[in-house]
Amino acid sequence: MRLGIFGTLQLAATLIFAAPVAVFGLSRLAAGETLLGTGAVVVAVGMVVLPQYLTTPSDLPGEAAERVVGAVVKEPEDDEN
Repeated sequence: MRLGIFGTLQLAATLIFAAPVAVFGLSRLAAGETLLGTGAVVVAVGMVVLPQYLTTPSDLPGEAAERVVGAVVKEPEDDEN
């Protein structure tokens, strides 16, 4: 999966919010609170992973534009003459 500049910035912003949740979850796991700790770690992982694989309404215009450009612009054939 390749990320552009915008995608990389979105991932960095997500990590800024997910990291404290993950640290909290790990500290709760270390303290013996398995339910709360596991839940927090799962939420942190979900915050990072789900936006990469789910299509959101804000992604639809970009996907539509990619399809239109792909249909209009054809890849040049390599001529080895």
